[in-house]
Amino acid sequence: MAVLHGPNDLRIEERVTSAPLQDEVQIHIRATGLCGSDLHYYCHGKNGQFALQHPMCLGHESVGEIVAFGPSSAKSKQLKLQQRIAIEPGRNCEQCSYCQSGKYNLCKNMRFASSAKTAPHLHGTLQRFINWPTRLCHPLPDHVDMHSAALAEPLAVVLQAFKRSRFVKGQSVLVIGAGAVGLLACAASKHFQACNTSAIDVSQNRLDLASSLGWCDSTYLNTNANQFADEKELVQHIKSTLEGIDQDGFDVVYECTGVPTCVRSAIHAAKPGGVVCMIGMGHPTMTLPMDAAALREVDIVGVFRYANMFPQAIELLSNSPVMASLHNGKPIVQAILSHKFPLSKADQAFETMKAGVSADGKGVIKAMVVDE
Repeated sequence: MAVLHGPNDLRIEERVTSAPLQDEVQIHIRATGLCGSDLHYYCHGKNGQFALQHPMCLGHESVGEIVAFGPSSAKSKQLKLQQRIAIEPGRNCEQCSYCQSGKYNLCKNMRFASSAKTAPHLHGTLQRFINWPTRLCHPLPDHVDMHSAALAEPLAVVLQAFKRSRFVKGQSVLVIGAGAVGLLACAASKHFQACNTSAIDVSQNRLDLASSLGWCDSTYLNTNANQFADEKELVQHIKSTLEGIDQDGFDVVYECTGVPTCVRSAIHAAKPGGVVCMIGMGHPTMTLPMDAAALREVDIVGVFRYANMFPQAIELLSNSPVMASLHNGKPIVQAILSHKFPLSKADQAFETMKAGVSADGKGVIKAMVVDE
């Protein structure tokens, strides 16, 4: 397993996997997408306010195959040996008021794989075998590729954002930050039939990818922000540059960076009565133009993981033409997967993510660790 001992100190360690408990199955992990939170832990030993307190295995965006059952889980009618599944990485208590009301992502007793929010930390999924509760194993349709299915976890975050923003067909969407989550937000907006989807990023390659996949109607390369007096002036320029955009702004803005200047821009970019949905986790304290929100009734909503979104995420990855149709011989959503590494070279995966580009000059969008 790939265990983080401190900043930039990731070690591949051999550990014995015990037999699964009563309600668990043992899973052979086949693919794990690396998340921005994993990179924060790798680089800084913390993610926001959640600091590493002891060595922890990273990874939480995983799919695999069931190889063994615990005594009780063997009775499951949905799962079987060699069943391919996606792992939902948060273990909620099932007893608190949040769990009982369906908002289990807010469970105060949640233990999330590869998160230092609670101690002792729950090891993540960057390992060959892991035991996991059957209730958090989501079967995959036979026709879904494992690498596509590993995107179910970040897509679940995006779907939670669309739910929280109360998105409806025909609205206009702006996505700030065209990394993996931002690209999935663009794809989701097309699936849910936004009237217009625009994206902003500092990478022309990512914006070109979004356009080439048909996930964006217009894009803006944000490399000249310092030329403007403030974010309001920048946004006015962006709106005047993008084609077919209501100059009042966007119905929904999905902010996927967590960068304070981007969050401020998101508020200015939303039209009166619009919504800013904060997906990106960034600085814990920010200075924001609250008058631009309050006086225009712009709602600012947060997104923390997801609740009950995995089945829908798997359905979209399986059957949505926007995500599942073929592109260069592979499901179109796999265009996000820019780099793949074996588990034995997980440290190289993180170093490549840290650099933002691999030795061959290819920019990183989504790195994946595979065991095939």
